[in-house]
Amino acid sequence: MSALVFSFGTLRLERVQLALFGRVVPTQPDTLAGYRLGEVRITDPDVIAASGSDVHPGLEHTGRPSDRVDGAVLELDQSQLAAADHYERVAYRRIGVRLESGRDAFVYVPKDIAL
Repeated sequence: MSALVFSFGTLRLERVQLALFGRVVPTQPDTLAGYRLGEVRITDPDVIAASGSDVHPGLEHTGRPSDRVDGAVLELDQSQLAAADHYERVAYRRIGVRLESGRDAFVYVPKDIAL
């Protein structure tokens, strides 16, 4: 069974996908309404090594339909989803959202975000 994950940041990077999944995962563009981008400081050295940065984008929920975040949908199998969960575990948590395309997907939001 596969899972859809909306990525607006480092999960779209080829180097991160190769490190996590062992291959590049096909993506499809999509948009998430009601959020805007902020920044999250990363402290996990493995995540910094994979992404090349200690500052990653983070979603901020606004609830305003005019606020939109463009990104891409990754279709992941269960082992890839587990690898993504492990990669995001320190600073993010996974929630379900509905994208502008009408697809339901998971997205990683900062652990301290108010929903």
